[in-house]
Amino acid sequence: MELDNNKLTGIIESLLFAAGDEGLTIKQLAEVLEITESKVSNLIEEMKQEYNQNERRGISIVQLAGTFQLATKKNNADYLKKLVESPGNSHLSQAALETLAIVAYKQPITRIEIEEIRGVKTERPLQTLQAKALIKEIGRADGPGRAILYGTTKEFLDYFGLRNIEELPPLHEKVEEEFIQEEADLFFEKFQEAIDS
Repeated sequence: MELDNNKLTGIIESLLFAAGDEGLTIKQLAEVLEITESKVSNLIEEMKQEYNQNERRGISIVQLAGTFQLATKKNNADYLKKLVESPGNSHLSQAALETLAIVAYKQPITRIEIEEIRGVKTERPLQTLQAKALIKEIGRADGPGRAILYGTTKEFLDYFGLRNIEELPPLHEKVEEEFIQEEADLFFEKFQEAIDS
């Protein structure tokens, strides 16, 4: 049974949401939906127009590096900034602190590399850290898929009173990943105290 356009656009929206900042290509969407690439292109164009014209919608679809992603509308930026800067939202989870430590010490680094170190998914911690402007996308990795590379921001340096990333406490040359985690946890306890106060 062939799905109607309303059902297909709902599925595309779900797929783009699930893909997060990795996004999906027209080809990937077409394969999952088992429809032609041209039909996917048409549906995405319709969705873009609907999102942009409807003031009740807070999201839009953007195309970056050949992939499509869901993004918040730019005209809501002031409210998003308030959310990020709100004192009640300053607490970082253990997962976010671990992810931030890995990015700080291993940058530039991809999401997959972070997940290999942590052993668990890191999409949500990465989104949290980006929303708090502690990390940002700093480029794309060479190779298949051109994965996003993450690095720390000026705000990260400001939080810790660092002039540059070289001022991070040094890690021993031949150190196991568990020890890196312990060192990073100690370092970020100071950060947590600063943002909780």
